[in-house]
Amino acid sequence: MIRGCIVALITPMSESGEVDLDSLGRLIDLHADAGTAAIVAVGTTGESATLDEREHCETIAHFVRLADGRLPIIAGTGANATSEAIRLTRCAKEAGADAALLVTPYYNKPTQQGLIRHHTVIAEAVAIPQILYNVPGRTACDMLPETVVELSRVPNIVGVKEATGDITRVAPLREGCGPDFAIYSGDDATCRQLMLAGADGVISVTSNVAPRLMARMCSAALAGRADEAERLDRDLAGLHRALFVQSNPIPVKWAMAELGLAPRGIRLPLTWLPDELAPQVRTAMQQAGVL
Repeated sequence: MIRGCIVALITPMSESGEVDLDSLGRLIDLHADAGTAAIVAVGTTGESATLDEREHCETIAHFVRLADGRLPIIAGTGANATSEAIRLTRCAKEAGADAALLVTPYYNKPTQQGLIRHHTVIAEAVAIPQILYNVPGRTACDMLPETVVELSRVPNIVGVKEATGDITRVAPLREGCGPDFAIYSGDDATCRQLMLAGADGVISVTSNVAPRLMARMCSAALAGRADEAERLDRDLAGLHRALFVQSNPIPVKWAMAELGLAPRGIRLPLTWLPDELAPQVRTAMQQAGVL
């Protein structure tokens, strides 16, 4: 089981929208040195929705190659068509990814039984560890804890990224899924509380900008050092808020460019952070000691 701070890494892009492999390599080097536990490649923060299927598979392969075994790579392979999710998950396995992260099908609003069938079929089709991803604020689909419990019985479904921010979900998930099933927060603002309540880590946007501080906070929370975790999280709280002043990954890509770690590139329909919002993100970066 991967425990700790997992970064949902941006996909750095040139201003024309091309994936910037040099910047990607430097970002992976940064996280390999910062105490990050693993990297999610081409997830929501990695703009998976705007990469076509060929680019998606190629970019996952680049992540694996550039990481070179230093960090586990969890490939974002979810889709709202089961057949497409199978193809992307196969690509991830063939590229050598360590696991796959599969968001609940967005827009088409499957039932709980539909979610069970969707994820079971993918798990049966591709022999790679798979992590469920529940983020109803973006998908209009909420995978309920009892559905996760049922899916946890599928051998290669190994965890869930729970991004509702609902701390009360940890207890039924842990009780129903057992101690070996990974529970990750998908909400930076509440991840400390989720870990103190029994979650195993976070898949984090904030960690793009403050990887060392996030890794330290997660280590403290997982060790039950609540006061230390709270103190460290106070320095991160501004980032947790500011990185969502517009749709993710707009603010985090601005922050990475401000740090000189990535170019000013993002793909439509997302647009660059407007100047009037930049001071909020800059102030939060200063509070976290990264700027």
